Amino acid sequence: MIMDDKRIYVIDDDAVMRMSCQQILSKESYTVEIFEDGEKGLTRVSECKPKLIVVDLKMPKIGGLEVINRVHEMDQNIVIIVITGYATVDTAVEAMKAGAYDFLPKPFTPDELRLIVYRALERQELIEESARLRKENEKMQRQFITFVSHQLQSPLAAVQQYLDVLEHIGDVPNRDKLEKEWLQRSHIKIKELLTLIKDWLKISKIESGSFAERARKIAIMPLIKGIYETFEKSAKDKGLSIELQIQEPVSDVLSDEECLSVLLSNLVENAIKYNKQNGRVTISVMQEDDLITISVADTGIGISEEDLNIIFEEFRRIKNESTRDIAGTGLGLTICKKIIHEMGGEIQVQSKLGEGSTFTVRIPVAH
Repeated sequence: MIMDDKRIYVIDDDAVMRMSCQQILSKESYTVEIFEDGEKGLTRVSECKPKLIVVDLKMPKIGGLEVINRVHEMDQNIVIIVITGYATVDTAVEAMKAGAYDFLPKPFTPDELRLIVYRALERQELIEESARLRKENEKMQRQFITFVSHQLQSPLAAVQQYLDVLEHIGDVPNRDKLEKEWLQRSHIKIKELLTLIKDWLKISKIESGSFAERARKIAIMPLIKGIYETFEKSAKDKGLSIELQIQEPVSDVLSDEECLSVLLSNLVENAIKYNKQNGRVTISVMQEDDLITISVADTGIGISEEDLNIIFEEFRRIKNESTRDIAGTGLGLTICKKIIHEMGGEIQVQSKLGEGSTFTVRIPVAH
C-alpha cells in the first residue's frame, strides 16, 4: 500500500454531503475520493492509504465506528474525522474512544470543515515527523553502539595480544625488560579504554534529561581559577606558559557543577595537548550584559578549515603527522558541545593551521 500526501477519503451514505465535502476540499488542492458505504471505502483504503478520512457515524451495513476500527487495523497513523447528524456528547465520546481525531456535527459550514481538516492534517504531519525522528534516533543509537563497540574492541584486542606475548615469551635474553615493556603497553591501552568508557558515560549522563534537575547557581570564577591551577603544572611540564585573564565582575551561572568543570577542563586540556614546544595558553573571562564569555586560546598546531566542520562530531579526531602520537577518544569536544547546549549557550572555534586555535563559549548568567 502507498500513501498519497494530498488524498482525503469521504465516506457517507448521504450523496449531498459527499458531494459538498468533495467540492469544499477540492478547492484546497486536495485529491478527494467519495464512497457511499463503509465497505467500498475500506476496500480503497487497503489499496491506497489516504492522509485523512472523513466518515459518517451512522451508515447502513458498516457504521462509522467499525470503519475507524478496521482502518486503524491497517494503519494507526491515518487520521479520522467523524461527522454525524445525531450529535450528542455520548456519540462524540464513543467516536473519540474508537480512535477518531475529532468530531463535527451536521450541518457544518465550509469554513468549519476546512478548519478541522487543516488541524487534522497538521496532527498527521506531527505523527509522521515524530515517527521519522524516532527511526532516525534508533538508527543513530545503533550506529553509535556499533562504533563504540569497535572502539572498545581495539584496545582490548591489543591488551590480549600483549598478554599472549608475555605468556609465551619463554627464556629469552632481556626477558625482564621485555616483560616490563609489554606490561607498560597493556597499561596504556587499558587507560585508553577507561578514558573512552568515562567519556561515553559523561555523554549518557548529559543526554539523560536530568541536567536541568541537577542545575544550580554556580560561582564560575572559583571554578575557573581551580581549573587554571590544576593545569598550570602540566602546562609548565610541557614547556608552555599559561595565563588567566579576568575582567571582573563576573556573575553566577546556572549549571551542573561537574558538567561545567568537564566543559572547561576539556578545552584547557586540549589547548595544552595540541600545543607546540614553548607555546602559550590563554584563558580569558569577561561578562557582557547577560552573557559570560570564556575563551581558551593556544599557539598550537591549529585546525584546517575542512576539519573545523567535523571536530564536534562523535569519535571524529584530526589525523595527521602532528596528532599521530596524541591520545584521545574523539569525544571531548562532543561532550563540550552537548554541555553548552544544555546550558543554553554556544561554542565557537577560530583556528588557523599551524598557528593555533581559540575556543569560545558564551554562557547566560543566572537570574
